[in-house]
Amino acid sequence: MNYQVLARKWRPSNFSEVVGQDHVVKSLMNALQHDRLHHAYLFTGTRGVGKTTIARILAKAINCEDLKDFNPCGKCSVCRDFDDGRFMDLIEVDAASRTKVEDTRDLLDNAQYAPSHGRFKVYLIDEVHMLSGHSFNALLKTLEEPPAHVKFLLATTDPQKIPVTVLSRCLQFNLKRLLPDRISAQMDLILQQEHIDSESAALRLLARAADGSMRDGLSLLDQAIVYGNGKVLAEDVQTMLGTVARQPVEEILKALANGDAKAILAIIDEIATIQADFGDVLQQILQVLHRIAIVQQIPSAAVLDYDADMIAALARQFTPEDVQLYYQIGLIGQKDLDLAPDPKCGFEMIMLRMLTFKPVRPPANQAVRPPSDQSDRKKPSPAMTEKIAARAQQSDVQWSDMIAAMDIKGLTKELANNCVLKNIDEKVCTLVLDPGLNHLITSRAQENLQRALQTYQGASLKLTIISEKPTADTPAALVTKEREDRQQAAIDAIHSDETIQALKEQFGARIIPGTIEPV
Repeated sequence: MNYQVLARKWRPSNFSEVVGQDHVVKSLMNALQHDRLHHAYLFTGTRGVGKTTIARILAKAINCEDLKDFNPCGKCSVCRDFDDGRFMDLIEVDAASRTKVEDTRDLLDNAQYAPSHGRFKVYLIDEVHMLSGHSFNALLKTLEEPPAHVKFLLATTDPQKIPVTVLSRCLQFNLKRLLPDRISAQMDLILQQEHIDSESAALRLLARAADGSMRDGLSLLDQAIVYGNGKVLAEDVQTMLGTVARQPVEEILKALANGDAKAILAIIDEIATIQADFGDVLQQILQVLHRIAIVQQIPSAAVLDYDADMIAALARQFTPEDVQLYYQIGLIGQKDLDLAPDPKCGFEMIMLRMLTFKPVRPPANQAVRPPSDQSDRKKPSPAMTEKIAARAQQSDVQWSDMIAAMDIKGLTKELANNCVLKNIDEKVCTLVLDPGLNHLITSRAQENLQRALQTYQGASLKLTIISEKPTADTPAALVTKEREDRQQAAIDAIHSDETIQALKEQFGARIIPGTIEPV
């Protein structure tokens, strides 16, 4: 029973099977196509991203007797010898175990002799940065004037340790860390071929734990298959990795958005019952906050996320300022977690710190919530309705007042705040929305806003949203402008303060940019 681990069994044997390194593969295949092969290649990158694998494929391709679309054919005698590990003209060395100059000289002594079977004699030196200084000097001499039949393929995780004289004589390719979606997609493909049942959530957890390394990911997948007795399930993977599911993280962030300390502590107690690593939970929270910040700036980026709906929903619940503050508190809290009496206490303090330092919003921006019983709501009289409508047509500021008085929140409120009121009467309310914010128009948000307007106006009016550049400031723009004005006023007040000026003149004091905030 000779079981072969997945990382070896599914190791790419040609360029078409390489995952996530298209920029390198394309360059090498073009070089083969135009017969412009360099005498020395250096492949750099973190562990498990394919440095040695691509070097071996290249060594096979330049010696293959029958290239297929500039890929090794896999059928000729050279390819078969390569796959069986008995191709005589491939000299593969692990520099970590052969660092002495004598080893390098012995290795290169035979470089002058022609290959015995293939077109080229290939020296593949892995972890080349481990060579000693004298070994590099010996290698450099051959790199300067290499025989025409010799190719050098070097691989390293630390190119900074390689002398510049060696680097300048190599064609360098930097392999990228693989994104989790590429790793999980490859895992899914492999499991289908292996006829092993799996859950997509489990593969996402494994891909994230792989930290950009396909080899580490497949090793974890092997472990998960054994742990799950032939199945890869999310619950088993969470237990195996010692991580918590995404759901508690989402619930913590929702409670944080609502300022609910009691709910946060209750969720933390639940997490503690499964002996979770709170450092990992904090890492997950930071990852989600990072994705929220990106979606708030670039809404279209949400489609690239696994949990696009969750990220989009949280992005609407937090302000960009809150996200940046929480991210910074969590980032600093990572350093303090090990200093806490225990991880749970440390994590609780980090979350409570986020709540404590959460900025207090001005009362003017808070919605006035009506009674829960719809029948008890006070409806304005027809005369009052006409008065409100007339005032609303005169000034967009009145639209802000209407938003504050209506029972709307979340995406519905965000849609309203980014619109300008163009016209309103007993039958139609017409709003104007910038075309760049059309993603805010969802059927649910539009229905909720129309229902709130009908309740507020006391009439069955229809809501129409026109997509064009507004001619006036939206309520959201007015809030931003007010915030900027307050910030500038605070800056001006500090710079004009007599005490501050005296400190500057007498002690050379300076005001650190970005530290002034309005009270």
